[in-house]
Amino acid sequence: MKNVSEYFGSMVFDDRVMKANLSARVYRSLKKTIDEGAQLDISVANAVAAAMKDWAVARGATHYTHWFQPLTGVTAEKHDSFISPSPDGGVIMEFSGKELIKGEPDASSFPSGGLRATFEARGYTAWDPTSYAFIKGKTLCIPTAFCSYGGEALDKKTPLLRSMEALNRQALRILRLFGNDTVKCVRTSVGPEQEYFLIAKEMYDLRPDLRFTGRTLFGARSPKGQEMDDHYFGVIKPRVAAYMEELNEELWKLGILAKTEHNEVAPAQHELAPIYTTTNIATDHNQLTMEVMQRVAAKHGLVCLLHEKPFAGVNGSGKHNNWSIATDSGVNLLSPGETPYENAQFLLFLCAVIKAVDDYQDLLRLSVATAGNDHRLGANEAPPAVVSIFLGDELNGVLEAIESGKPYNGTEKTQMKLGVDVLPLFNRDTTDRNRTSPFAFTGNKFEFRMLGSSNSIACANIMLNSAVAESLKIYADRLEGAEDFETALHEMIRKTISDHKHIIFNGNGYDDAWIKEATERRGLLNYRTTPDCMPHLLDKKNVEMLTSLGVFSEAELKSRCEIMLENYCKTVLIEANTMVDMARTLIAPAVEGYTLKLAKTAAAKKALDPGIACSYENGLVRRLSALTDRIAAGAEELESAVTALCMTEGIIEEANTIRDRILPKMGELRLACDEAETLTAKSDWPFPVYGDLLFGVR
Repeated sequence: MKNVSEYFGSMVFDDRVMKANLSARVYRSLKKTIDEGAQLDISVANAVAAAMKDWAVARGATHYTHWFQPLTGVTAEKHDSFISPSPDGGVIMEFSGKELIKGEPDASSFPSGGLRATFEARGYTAWDPTSYAFIKGKTLCIPTAFCSYGGEALDKKTPLLRSMEALNRQALRILRLFGNDTVKCVRTSVGPEQEYFLIAKEMYDLRPDLRFTGRTLFGARSPKGQEMDDHYFGVIKPRVAAYMEELNEELWKLGILAKTEHNEVAPAQHELAPIYTTTNIATDHNQLTMEVMQRVAAKHGLVCLLHEKPFAGVNGSGKHNNWSIATDSGVNLLSPGETPYENAQFLLFLCAVIKAVDDYQDLLRLSVATAGNDHRLGANEAPPAVVSIFLGDELNGVLEAIESGKPYNGTEKTQMKLGVDVLPLFNRDTTDRNRTSPFAFTGNKFEFRMLGSSNSIACANIMLNSAVAESLKIYADRLEGAEDFETALHEMIRKTISDHKHIIFNGNGYDDAWIKEATERRGLLNYRTTPDCMPHLLDKKNVEMLTSLGVFSEAELKSRCEIMLENYCKTVLIEANTMVDMARTLIAPAVEGYTLKLAKTAAAKKALDPGIACSYENGLVRRLSALTDRIAAGAEELESAVTALCMTEGIIEEANTIRDRILPKMGELRLACDEAETLTAKSDWPFPVYGDLLFGVR
């Protein structure tokens, strides 16, 4: 078997390949575009396209595609072959700079939220040179942005790139104030941990709910779940280990830095974590990772479930977004550094994040809002829907000292000011991680833990980048005009701490007492569901911030609000219709059939011995008959509630009705069906139960 270093990135047109296949002039020009955002010359694009095509064809590629991320939550691609007719009746392999730079897919069937009329089908994809092209199968995939004929963003990449540029601009202003004139750009970096479940394909095929919705809509608890904590970090089963081995190999070929793998808390649950990379590339890589996970699972007779809550009663799956800021010279701006001067700069960037998270709690919450994640947030394996920040004891002590003006009783007992000579040093990581916090500082980065496992990480990072950029903009505006930089800096940090300390919480985020304290005493937001939070995207402060930074236009924001609420409604309605169908065509007939068997057994026993009571059979028949009636009535009520949705006006009212009427009806139907499962012989139950699904892979 080849050494990993020999095939890592072998399917990627990365910097090594570009340096080897491009002229020095073309390579320098392209690197300037990638590193500094310089405009791409068409002659450079032609040279890159030719080299890219030759490299891809040599590796078996016959087609190319502009690989993009529309507002569907998954990726999209339209394949075109490299072939062009030649005069002698044959074909030649061609690929021009124009084809590299721009594509023209049909945009008519992608979500637009009203950004285009039905008859305006044309859309454009534009090459993103900051993310490397790669080969998937026999196709060269070119990461691209996707926009409408009118120029509005119809994807997740475009706003992400805009948010990164907004943060870059404002961070550079701050660094210049600290005398750093050599940094050319500031980028955010992300390492998204990915949780997932693996179940046997043959069982998955027997569950319509899993096939249609990605989660089990019915299912009584297994006798054993995660109570013993024996699955967490436990020995990986051979079949799963084989899957992980091939998954790593496929990801490494694509240049994805898959680093850590282990069993998670719930049975059949696992996690993969990559090494950090630039946010834009990390987003592309995570979309690819989810795709490869599912493709490799199929080869092993498995199904990879990425739903946030595929099973009730055990942990759901999240995606922890480890986020940091660094300069092009490799300096992490969220690392305290080794000198008091660096500490002052660190504290300002730290305060910018604290202010951003507090000012835009709603944006962070809605950036992770989906129907699936609503089942997870607030459960004991996930942070609550309330956004708060964990800093740890030492950093908290530093901030309290700055606010009060008292000495910092840490590594040095020096009066706390932000001057270069008097600011005390402090260690970068002297506290435990807080896994109950939605937004936790972990040494030189923040871990945003609220994302669901199927989410694109683009949305959360767009909002995080933008909110921090806004904080830095406010700071830079004030500091650039200050008469005394050091005094103004100290006062700004002190005021930020005073104004925003209510967002800092170092305790147990799972405790009900915290939710009460957060909402009643601290005034923090608690948007429990997608319909609760999503309309706040259009709040005046949010629109003003996102449009002023150039991350979204107002029209793009309105479209996204509508699209996300539509996705929520469609998701729940598919689940509701699936429940009605399964209850009527699978569960009720199975329960009735078993009830009939019991009745026949009782009659046979009575015929043999007229004096026998048959209390077991008769009691069970009565219970199951009552449950059958409940199931039939529940299915009828749920169907009627779904039908009544046509009377609602507007997407917000529809989403609220689904939250308030449809979901409770779904819960009632599930209760009746799950109780019936516990009373029905397993041989008569129409599909695999939780014990089979969770413990079926060996």
